Amino acid sequence: MIRFGPAGIPLSCKGRTLKDGIEDVHNMSLTAMEVQLVRVNTFRDYPEEDAIGQTIRTLEDGLVLEIVRDDCVISDPDEPIEEDDELVYLNTGIVGNFAELGILGDMAKRLDVSLSLHTPNYIDLGTNSDLTPVCLNYLRYAGQIVNELNGDVVVTSLGLYDGTCSRDEIDDNIIENLGDLVDWWQGAGLKPKIGIEITGQQDVYGTLDQVLDLCDIFGDAVVPVLDFPHYHSRGCGCLVEPADYVNVIDQVLPYCDGKFYARFAGVEHDGEGNELRLTPIKKGDLVFEKLGDALADMCPDGTIISSSPLLEHDAMYMRIIYERMVNKRIAKALRASKKATAEE
Repeated sequence: MIRFGPAGIPLSCKGRTLKDGIEDVHNMSLTAMEVQLVRVNTFRDYPEEDAIGQTIRTLEDGLVLEIVRDDCVISDPDEPIEEDDELVYLNTGIVGNFAELGILGDMAKRLDVSLSLHTPNYIDLGTNSDLTPVCLNYLRYAGQIVNELNGDVVVTSLGLYDGTCSRDEIDDNIIENLGDLVDWWQGAGLKPKIGIEITGQQDVYGTLDQVLDLCDIFGDAVVPVLDFPHYHSRGCGCLVEPADYVNVIDQVLPYCDGKFYARFAGVEHDGEGNELRLTPIKKGDLVFEKLGDALADMCPDGTIISSSPLLEHDAMYMRIIYERMVNKRIAKALRASKKATAEE
């Protein structure tokens, strides 16, 4: 089964909450949604008197993700809050409190909408600058949110080659910092996978080989995210025929237990390995019908998120095209079967 859905709350959705988005996606006969954690604003505050003795899970006012106690950070949502604790609030607009995440996760499961989350685009695990520990916090917060939503994947890039240090040093830093994140992730018992995105520019970490190497290093904690417009741009327009898609999907499938996660949109690139901008599917030089052909022949399980500017409109377009191609193959097989039976 291939799931299709938008990267974010649908453009046509009248409400702008996560609940509104999930319901809207379901009503469009789409079955996936990638929550966008675009802006992350955190602040600390001491608990009100009525919050003492409660837990992160039971607090009603604000999305709290951590407790700071004697310089120790506690992420357990069931840890009782003490008087001298500091609470770390995340102001995202996604939900009003931690408990709402579980409620929305249950609703999404009931409506058969698979949830994932994309972290901010400026994640930097490579330079070990002041931004790096902040980005690690963002990734931890994303993991906690997706875990409580019963989601599958936290999608992220990992860093830039910004010239502050050598590429080899940035590569080593990324592996070390990602290793620390994986250790924390597993220690916290988080179920979602860390999805490492193939990136679309030469000065950004994230070739297919780099992503698959990370999967080899960290095992099933990490999965590749096959961003087709990024891969196409990085490969100077390499996705042309169905066989090109089959080739890259075949490389990814062994690392994601046969169920891939991908993003699709039209794209403009400079022909030298760099993405310029995403476009509606019909306006870029990526042809979804070629991918649809490949998928209809391969019949893998997976999720394809529309990162097109048209979001849900292109998600529905992809679903319709894909289903049409599958139905054609089924009809052809039935005709062949009837013909063979008649000739016996």
